[in-house]
Amino acid sequence: MRATVHGYPRQGPNRELKKAVEGYWEGRVTAEALHSTAAELRRGNWRQLADAGIDEVPTGDFSYYDHMLDTTVMVGALPERHRAAVAADPLAGYFAMARGTQEAAPLEMTKWFDTNYHYLVPELGPDTVFRADAGKQTAELGEALALGAAAARPVLVGPVTYLLLAKPAPGVAPDFEPLTLLERLLPVYAELLADLRAAGARWVQLDEPALVQDRTPGELAAAGEAYRALGELADRPRLLVASYFDRLGEALPVLAKAPVEGLALDFTGPAAANLDALAAVGGLPGKRLVAGVVDGRNVWINDLERSMATLATLLGLAGRVDVATSCSLLHVPLDARAERRIDPQVARWLAFARQKAAEAATLARGLTKGTGAISAELAANRADLASRTASPLTHDKAVRARSAAVTEADTRRALPYHRRTAAQRTRLGLPPLPTTTIGSFPQTAELRRARADLRAGRIDETAYEQRIAAQIREVVAFQERAGLDVLVHGEGERNDMVQYFAEQLTGYLATRHGWVQSYGTRYVRPPILAGDVARPRPMSVRWTQYAQSLTSRPVKGMLTGPVTMLAWSFVRDDQPVAETARQVALALRDEVCELEAGGAAVIQVDEPALRETLPLRAADRPGYLAWATAAFRLATSGVRPDTQIHTHMCYAEFGDIIGAIEQLDADVISLEAARSHMQVADELAGHGYPREAGPGVYDIHSPRVPGPEELAALLRKGLTAIPADRLWANPDCGLKTRGWPEVREALRNMVAAARTVRRELPRQS
Repeated sequence: MRATVHGYPRQGPNRELKKAVEGYWEGRVTAEALHSTAAELRRGNWRQLADAGIDEVPTGDFSYYDHMLDTTVMVGALPERHRAAVAADPLAGYFAMARGTQEAAPLEMTKWFDTNYHYLVPELGPDTVFRADAGKQTAELGEALALGAAAARPVLVGPVTYLLLAKPAPGVAPDFEPLTLLERLLPVYAELLADLRAAGARWVQLDEPALVQDRTPGELAAAGEAYRALGELADRPRLLVASYFDRLGEALPVLAKAPVEGLALDFTGPAAANLDALAAVGGLPGKRLVAGVVDGRNVWINDLERSMATLATLLGLAGRVDVATSCSLLHVPLDARAERRIDPQVARWLAFARQKAAEAATLARGLTKGTGAISAELAANRADLASRTASPLTHDKAVRARSAAVTEADTRRALPYHRRTAAQRTRLGLPPLPTTTIGSFPQTAELRRARADLRAGRIDETAYEQRIAAQIREVVAFQERAGLDVLVHGEGERNDMVQYFAEQLTGYLATRHGWVQSYGTRYVRPPILAGDVARPRPMSVRWTQYAQSLTSRPVKGMLTGPVTMLAWSFVRDDQPVAETARQVALALRDEVCELEAGGAAVIQVDEPALRETLPLRAADRPGYLAWATAAFRLATSGVRPDTQIHTHMCYAEFGDIIGAIEQLDADVISLEAARSHMQVADELAGHGYPREAGPGVYDIHSPRVPGPEELAALLRKGLTAIPADRLWANPDCGLKTRGWPEVREALRNMVAAARTVRRELPRQS
């Protein structure tokens, strides 16, 4: 019985991939050097997996930017506007699709199911022509085989998921269904499978996570037809169809009946329901089952005895059972052993990618040789689990008492929106189409160096704070010169919008090397939420007050909301997540009230993860949205009616949660909209959203700088859906990843565009 994983972190132990890719963009690293770095990282990953005891390694999961973009290249579905660039220089063209150029916009980016990973959305239409290009997949398979990996399994995004996650290309009717292209796409997959077999692949994994979502009968029938057609091919390797993140539900019998040799199923969290469902369909007689019993999305150690019990049941439900992580380990950091500053008692509770691979190998050995063969590991695991349960870090009586005392009244503003908005407008005195930014300004090399110098002891706290104060003065002065209406302090003191607050709250642990890919070369270090949460002291008040002292224009207080504080952390799994959210919300409520007491008239509490964390199954959503929106309101409802509460969301399918956005009861919401061409404005209008909104007009994830007329056109489009007295002008997201030259130009253009469109408004506006 084998141990395997679906995929592995790409970045390397010191984020070597990020540095090489960004060096290539800047012209400091050649394409050849970038390819060499990538090849060495792949070899390192396979060696690590072999050392951990993994019998069958994945190939093809490595990516310079995104695996969905890689799939778009693999099937030849390049956007028309990028084809010439890809033909001239495939690597430069690849990154142009991801980041855009001054001449061509990038592909839209959104969240990968309910994770914080972002993928690039394929653009398809009735004229799309697919062409197979197996070069990347066969080359990486060849590398693994040459390294001595006897069992190497290419991993591809499956054809059904690829089409279900695609969208109509620009100029294509919005009701076009990419899934109608399935019959055209399947011969391309047939060619890819034949090429992989010729290259030495014995198995190929086709990932179909879209099938764990609610699917129509037509979509399920299409999935059945796809795997009937692929299964009946003569020239192919054996096929392993994989799903993860949730239960397969009605798609399980469809795949169980398909003429493929194996299924990979998730058996963690809500996907634990796959166990009973598999028994209900009669199991997988004669087929391979890859059982995902090690959680690939969180950092807590596995309960080995519980997993062994699950595996023992599964042995009777399939012809062969192999042990795996629940999904790709892309979603967790690389190695817990690197975290030498975490309390050794707490470190016992943690498993990152290398440790999770070893857990899968341990379980496979126990399944093959019996529990006696892993008795030492089982005993150590029991002791580690007991240590966590008994730890005082996980229980704070005062925090729990305060949480239990929360009432419905604590989650409601004193006045409804239509009554408090007049007081806010009187207090703020803003023009129509007020301009603002989302919060962060460029995180310069000087800022990062100052933080590193402080950590290393090369400067003291006073010198560090002088540098932050100077940065804030520069940010505020620029915003005044540019003509922005509502300012921010720029967040120069913040390393990350979640980590910064987590480091100041009890119950959270910070890592030093726990990097996880969010998109492209953007990596984050999610904190670990291990215990009960409280706020010992103010977190952001001082710098907000300092910024406000520099200007007569309103400066927003900037906080991260409770749902995002959970979603972008590795959250504890030993109590209901709603209780953890309530604790975080109470801590943030204290900060919101202190910001207001300190003079803030505008306070923004960002919740970009509200849609991201939405359960994949509709039946699970009402409960989630109830506690999530209540947590936001609990954090923000303690302020006066004339204090304006903002929130922000980005890169998600907002149409799924418009009702929940209204339930947040924020006065103003800013949303990503530039890449989707103001689609969200129409969604807000269609719902009858009654409050103020700022659909973003400047795509901050691309280096291109839009001109004033382009931005004015987006604002005019926004006005067709949102009245002028409720429309704001702002970028899509924070500006920390951009450079100062492009930020200055883009924001000046945005202000100019807003002023142009203001002059076009009827006088009464």
